[in-house]
Amino acid sequence: MSSEAGQGDLARLRELVRTFVDERDWDQFHTPKNLSSALSVEAAELLEHFQWLQHGRIDELGDDKLVQVRHEMADVLVYLVRLADKLDVDLMAAVEEKMVLNRAKYPADKVRGDARKYYEYKDV
Repeated sequence: MSSEAGQGDLARLRELVRTFVDERDWDQFHTPKNLSSALSVEAAELLEHFQWLQHGRIDELGDDKLVQVRHEMADVLVYLVRLADKLDVDLMAAVEEKMVLNRAKYPADKVRGDARKYYEYKDV
């Protein structure tokens, strides 16, 4: 996905969420702290659907559970986009910046197929 396409999709999503919030006069409740808390709760609700599954693959979920997972993923994204909006964070730029840092921390030629943290292989 190009950066411009990503920006358009994120901008549309931000506007969709803003409109929803404005229609309900909820902006007063959407402090960064409250949005961060809500994001954490929604992420936990997403994780709950995978609790006790062996791998959490799509075939273990089934159609009904997959719909629920999709809705929880949407909730997580909505709160993240709302938090970014409130803090004036360009999510696409933040991801691009973070990927530069991650590439330096996890060089592909050193970590390919290795799930350890960067500090565990640094001197190997």
